[in-house]
Amino acid sequence: MCASFEPITEEDFSQVPPLLLKKMSRYRVTRTDTCIDCGLCSSLCPYDVHRRVEGHVHMLLPADNKCIGPSCSSNPFYCVKHCPTESLSVGSNPIFTSMGDPRWTSDMIVATWRQAESGEPIPLDHFTQSGDSGGGFDRMSLALPPMKNGFHPEEISTAIELNHRKEGTRLRIPIPWYGGGMSYGSVSQRTMLARAIAAQEWGTYTCTGEGGYPEALVPFRDHVITQVATGLFGVREETIKRAPIVEFKYAQGAKPGLGGHLLYEKNTPDVARMREAVPYTSLFSPFPFHSVYSVEDHKKHLDWIHSVTPRSLLAVKVSTPNDVEMVAVGSYYAGAHIVHLDGGYGGTGAAPEIAKKNIAMPIEYAIPKVHRFLEKEGIREEITLIASGGLRTAMDVAKAIALGADGVVIGTAELVAMGCVRCANCESGRGCPRGIATTDKELEEQNQMMNQARRLSNLYRSWQMQLREILFRFDLKDIHELRGRTDLLRYQGTPGRMLP
Repeated sequence: MCASFEPITEEDFSQVPPLLLKKMSRYRVTRTDTCIDCGLCSSLCPYDVHRRVEGHVHMLLPADNKCIGPSCSSNPFYCVKHCPTESLSVGSNPIFTSMGDPRWTSDMIVATWRQAESGEPIPLDHFTQSGDSGGGFDRMSLALPPMKNGFHPEEISTAIELNHRKEGTRLRIPIPWYGGGMSYGSVSQRTMLARAIAAQEWGTYTCTGEGGYPEALVPFRDHVITQVATGLFGVREETIKRAPIVEFKYAQGAKPGLGGHLLYEKNTPDVARMREAVPYTSLFSPFPFHSVYSVEDHKKHLDWIHSVTPRSLLAVKVSTPNDVEMVAVGSYYAGAHIVHLDGGYGGTGAAPEIAKKNIAMPIEYAIPKVHRFLEKEGIREEITLIASGGLRTAMDVAKAIALGADGVVIGTAELVAMGCVRCANCESGRGCPRGIATTDKELEEQNQMMNQARRLSNLYRSWQMQLREILFRFDLKDIHELRGRTDLLRYQGTPGRMLP
């Protein structure tokens, strides 16, 4: 599958077929059987919703995706008002409104698709930059100054260093994010490969998750993080040695205290072989590493990986308990290069709602808490602080960095860019209608790997352009200058109030 890979060039960014947007429309135009095919609607509509092919008697089906909806009723050319047989009506598309949830609204999903298909950014003040959850990043905004002249994007750096310690390999990525852990089994191999291709194109990373390291990823080894989790599924010395970064997953923000789980339908023979398990049995990884109950135990774990692969950076993924700042300090003294805070808003549809909404500390509280504590301890400049857990847009990335993170990890946003509709059936073997979070071979056939890789690259490009504009508006030249600038954030709905 990897033999046909070709680097994605600048002219390729707009070459993704716009299939998702063609099939999805916000409104539905209904024409009943009482229509007499007079063609009046076709002559009136400036948006080409109604069409008749020359030489054909009957009208074509309405082009729903071109309709601007009920707001058109104020226009003199409104088709519904002028139809002589009252055959036309315009309303919401139930398929559109059924997508997503308050955090990932249907409009935000479609905006992500648009960026993935075009590579073009959405305006920073566009309503799809935030959701309708009423909390988290949706309750804060950046106090953006007006746009001014002299914007030269190439002069603004979005690169971050992943190793701030004096020793170890120096790794630098040109964008302040990399892909989070998604295991083979939770997602398809094609999804993993598409993420790896995009990571290689951009010089960043993607993570295998806790399901092992498929051989198909080997050509992209310099851009693949491998994960050691509590179940130790697929953990082997040869795969650890491949990785430039090895991540210990101690907890996941979406389900802290519960561990990971892969239900039996998705544990196919190929997945079971990778995980060294019995096919079609449910697999559960315990919540803690039963060998780690202190910082000293934690250090032994990191020393173990360091002895196997001295060149690799060591990342520690933790959830956000009340004493998360002490966890971060302990990870630093244990030898970690990267502390990855995973908040409760993230996770796939496989994570229980009761856990996502009630257990972990919200990531917007955890980031500044850890950032400030590390500053007080005098070690902030020696550790890379990465945040994840529900980052959906470039604006969310900027907010996380302004709160104190060096960079972020994204996961769900990548799946949405590939076509995810947030139906939350990820745990089921045939639950993913898009062939993304599945191990079913028939469903996986929908996933055209190279198109998916280009969609991800387009999304990355759009986000980078938005981040550069944000930095330019604040007269900043480097993404590092945004870190910890809580003075640039405001609570939504409370004008002038700054974050503490």
